[in-house]
Amino acid sequence: MKTVKASELQTLVGTEIGVSEWAVMDQERINVFADVTEDHQFIHLDEEAAKKTPFGGTIAHGFLTLSMLSKFSEGAGLVIEGVKMGVNYGFEKVRFLAPVPSGAKIRGRFNLKSAVEKKPGQFLLTYEVTVDIEGQDKPALIADWLGMQFTA
Repeated sequence: MKTVKASELQTLVGTEIGVSEWAVMDQERINVFADVTEDHQFIHLDEEAAKKTPFGGTIAHGFLTLSMLSKFSEGAGLVIEGVKMGVNYGFEKVRFLAPVPSGAKIRGRFNLKSAVEKKPGQFLLTYEVTVDIEGQDKPALIADWLGMQFTA
């Protein structure tokens, strides 16, 4: 993560903060996510049945793709200098735009939309995160993700 001073935050609003490394959405990851969430829909797990769908094979769960934002933020997000802790504050918007085929590589692209000091030492950062699928023009998802960082 990139460390910045709180006084620099406003200069970064509207800019791309970072792009994560690629992560493979292999069938094993999809299967484990299905077990953890108890979402065993055939489109995610049954390769033969999924071949007969418009997707042509199994796809990752949308929520699995969304859950990868935490991993992606490790290499592409911001940390305010002196931060004591950060918490996931939620989402303003999430749109699933394209399926992620099993075996595809995805990555997160982070743009800082806003940075607001809610209380002294308490900063609400809003990122527009785009999850790219390697080799495809259309992203898997776009989300406005909120995170709170505490420096005091």
